[in-house]
Amino acid sequence: MYIANAADLLNFFGRRVEVPADASDLLSETFLVATRRRSRLPDDETEARMWLFGVARNVLANATRGARRRHRFTAALADHLAALPPEQIGDRALDVRAALTAIPADQAELVRLVLWDGFTVAQAAVIVGVSESTARGRFQRARTSLRARLRDYEPSRRA
Repeated sequence: MYIANAADLLNFFGRRVEVPADASDLLSETFLVATRRRSRLPDDETEARMWLFGVARNVLANATRGARRRHRFTAALADHLAALPPEQIGDRALDVRAALTAIPADQAELVRLVLWDGFTVAQAAVIVGVSESTARGRFQRARTSLRARLRDYEPSRRA
């Protein structure tokens, strides 16, 4: 079924993405998802083809949402950086990275997923494999720690 539909699925993606190379990545993701869910694959060849295209459609929708999140985050970050004096931009980025390495790894990963990758705390909890309440507590502790650490890195406090 995969081989029989690969070219059509590649064309499906190729007509829907701006960067042609993304089509092959989406095809690969579609086959990965379909393989994981093969127990749901219909026995009828036509229904199986429709099911596979449904999986492809969902993969494309997820990729589109992710691209929108990244674009929004990038735009917000660009606006934030534009407001900083040029001499602070490089140092501030290093300060943030240093502060993230100074907090526990599980907290830092939640911060990256939420603030850098655009996931909600609930989504980040699923990604890292903890309960939502655990993630919320870790995220709050991380924010408190980062706020304190970043105050220590403020240019006015440097020697």
